[in-house]
Amino acid sequence: MSLPAPSPHTTSVITGASSGIGAEIARQLAARGRGVTLVARRELKLLELAEALQARYGTRAEVITADLTEPDARANIATELETRGLKVDVLVNNAGFTTWGPVHKGAADRDIGMIRTDVEAVVHLCSLFLPGMVERRRGAVLNVASTAAFQPLPGQAGYGASKAFVLSYSQAVRSELHGTDVSVTVLCPGPVETGFAEAGGVSDEEAAESLPKFMWVPVADVAKAAVEGMDKGRAVVIPGLANRAGSLFGYLTPRTLLLPLLAKQHPALKD
Repeated sequence: MSLPAPSPHTTSVITGASSGIGAEIARQLAARGRGVTLVARRELKLLELAEALQARYGTRAEVITADLTEPDARANIATELETRGLKVDVLVNNAGFTTWGPVHKGAADRDIGMIRTDVEAVVHLCSLFLPGMVERRRGAVLNVASTAAFQPLPGQAGYGASKAFVLSYSQAVRSELHGTDVSVTVLCPGPVETGFAEAGGVSDEEAAESLPKFMWVPVADVAKAAVEGMDKGRAVVIPGLANRAGSLFGYLTPRTLLLPLLAKQHPALKD
């Protein structure tokens, strides 16, 4: 199963498109001649990217600003696209962030906001756009999880649990869609230099100290693997051999052995 052919009346919705993996996936899709709808909170960043994509690839690129923690903002994405006469045939649920540190020292509102973005928004947007894809018998969904999905993650407990949900949810929905010509792929990247760690309150340098350099994959390579995985209809994409091995190790290792090791090396749990 491959990506649907580009059409003037269809679009690829990418959330979290203002930077990092989302912006790179938008570039990969635009390079394939696909129109893109860029979604995030930072309008200026989105407008700059949209202009750059139009200039370089000659494709339609537009912007919808939305805070994905808000249900009304998510619903408005569908309303805006309908107003513009666009059908969604590719959905990339990339938006997300993490919180760092032990739960008993964290801020509840920040953790809840993370769950709303990393989990609730994925479910809501799939529920909004999958019915149309199935009805038209064309579509592809990419949900961005993480290698954190394969084991609990002390120091980022809510984040690891959120990504485990995204992985499980994506695999189940993929099975439900068998025979519909609509695919679901879940991307599970390891460490990527995107500023993601700093957004959670830990510097990229601190994050790098806790993971070997050979596990870090350039963001452009992650995006390329993601789009190629969608195009080939793959169920799970884990960029980088080391990350694939690490995910298997995390999945199979007894928790009594693994969790103390993870807690000891996590930068947010160090004194």
